[in-house]
Amino acid sequence: MPSADTPSAETFGGIDVLSRRSGRRLTVLSGPSGVGKSTVVAELRQAHPEVWLSVSVTTRKPRPGETHGVEYFFVDDAEFDRLVAEGELLEWAEFAGNRYGTPRRPVLDHLAAGVPTLLEIDLQGARQVRESMPEALLVFLAPPTWEELESRLRGRGTEPEDVIARRLEAGRIEMAAEKEFDLTLVNTSVQEVCERLITLLTA
Repeated sequence: MPSADTPSAETFGGIDVLSRRSGRRLTVLSGPSGVGKSTVVAELRQAHPEVWLSVSVTTRKPRPGETHGVEYFFVDDAEFDRLVAEGELLEWAEFAGNRYGTPRRPVLDHLAAGVPTLLEIDLQGARQVRESMPEALLVFLAPPTWEELESRLRGRGTEPEDVIARRLEAGRIEMAAEKEFDLTLVNTSVQEVCERLITLLTA
């Protein structure tokens, strides 16, 4: 942590100075819903616990078995409003009536310490990171085929057709955003994707 008389990272343009000083830059993993981002991240963290995964803050209530500060930081609407107003979130979005965001300071601190730092976020969040940290590496996780993604989105077939249709339309929009990313990894093998990611994170 910088001392009181040391200029903050934001004074010099935020993460740019920190990443150059430490040799690290933020890596962002995104892609369409159902492509397997969470599976990839879980495998990566198990094999490489030195990689730090940002813990999001959310306004939704904890589910059984979830712990504050582990799966999420759980806050109320007033606290989330404060975080947004004071610029303490790197990105945030609303989903299914709840808000989710990435705390900025832990990301800056881990990058400054030279720790490989990963964000797993949706398309909207990735776009916000691109705006505030253009030097971040944005990685798009793509399915082998649209048909395979459609199969995953349909799941077990327990959802009504109108819900499935909305999920498929969102998937098409997310797939069309691939060109906005720095590179694409096709999820044909979780192990191979993890190997490529760890190379990017530790390069």
